[in-house]
Amino acid sequence: MRVDGIYVRGNGIRLPATLNVQDAIDSGECEPKLVARTDVTSVAYSPDESAAEMGVRAAQQALARAGSTGEDVELILHATTYHQGQDLWPVGSYIQRETVRNGCLALEIRQMSNGGMAALDLAVRYLSPGRDALLTTADRFCLPGIDRWRTDPGTPYADGASAVVLSRRGGYARLLSLAINADSDLEPLHRGDEPMGLAPFSHRMPVDFEAAKHAFAKKFGLSFGINRANAGQAAAVEEALADADMKLGDADWVVLPHFGRRRLDVNYLRPYDIDPARTTWEWSRTVGHLGAGDQFAGLGHLVDTGKARPGQRVVLFGVGAGYSWGCAVVEIDAKPSWAA
Repeated sequence: MRVDGIYVRGNGIRLPATLNVQDAIDSGECEPKLVARTDVTSVAYSPDESAAEMGVRAAQQALARAGSTGEDVELILHATTYHQGQDLWPVGSYIQRETVRNGCLALEIRQMSNGGMAALDLAVRYLSPGRDALLTTADRFCLPGIDRWRTDPGTPYADGASAVVLSRRGGYARLLSLAINADSDLEPLHRGDEPMGLAPFSHRMPVDFEAAKHAFAKKFGLSFGINRANAGQAAAVEEALADADMKLGDADWVVLPHFGRRRLDVNYLRPYDIDPARTTWEWSRTVGHLGAGDQFAGLGHLVDTGKARPGQRVVLFGVGAGYSWGCAVVEIDAKPSWAA
């Protein structure tokens, strides 16, 4: 869809610490074969902060940069994929209490790694004139439930949070278009063939996406999944680009999911003829996959470092199990005061 009058007003990120891949190998935490073709050099990790606490830090930074108060914010959406620090707990309300402390709607979005893009879509449709939306993402991928190296081989997982303030009051970048596409026929791809369990991790702990994918391929065929996934991503990208009256080659920057290099090559760089120099790869390979937060974090990195300049367009790609895909086009209007 074409988007008019919606701006990115502030952004924030929280990456507590860095774990070098070689250090993880030397300690025995990770075998070399698990990261051999990812070309990832390090991942962000949290020694002690929960996902929710990191989300608050990112939100506070974004709100401060945007100059947004509780009176301005009419919606809070917190996108997650994994445990946030407490059980049976409204995380959106925690983000709200620790930041704006107002009475607006505060919700958690669970659309896996496409959660940030899903939140973007919902906020665009919800925002009233003159109001803001606080969109946050956060995850801490740790044992015993998640093994950042083995749960999804080919993509080292990271701990961190990101945030943006979306606004109808103006900002440093305009959202030009946004597309979300879904295909529930691919839902079993991350579920596997075990029966439903009575409690979390009833069948696999840590989570093993490879086992689920093998079960899916055995039942439906590998080519079925690949073809449907490629078609779903292409549909979202084509819609967003058409609504922004541009082609992908016109983009100055492309923010891709923080996957390992081989997976990026197969799914994005080669099929879409994207030059890695036009992406955030050199940074993302030092960060790792932030769950729902890759897109907000990548856009923030380009803005904070001064790489994305006024007049340039940034295309955001998103994909999440379920399956859903997102694509958005953002045009930088001004250099914010905090940018390098």
